[in-house]
Amino acid sequence: MCLAIPSRIIEIDGLVAVVDTAGTQRQVNLMLMHEDVAVGDYVLIQNGSFAYERVDEERARESLALMEEVFAQGPADVRAW
Repeated sequence: MCLAIPSRIIEIDGLVAVVDTAGTQRQVNLMLMHEDVAVGDYVLIQNGSFAYERVDEERARESLALMEEVFAQGPADVRAW
């Protein structure tokens, strides 16, 4: 199972973006994006550092809040969710 954490774009240079993912910054490739993105947008990133989907800001914030709530419960078997 893959859990994609919404990541906020903080810088764009051509087809490379710097994103913030839960406080960690990293570079991702935008070549798989089917729509334009801008600084401040949230994207989902697949293994290999390719952004593949833009996520509405409200939906991204809701997802991040839910993830924080789940992770705050401590280690558990994720299959129980």
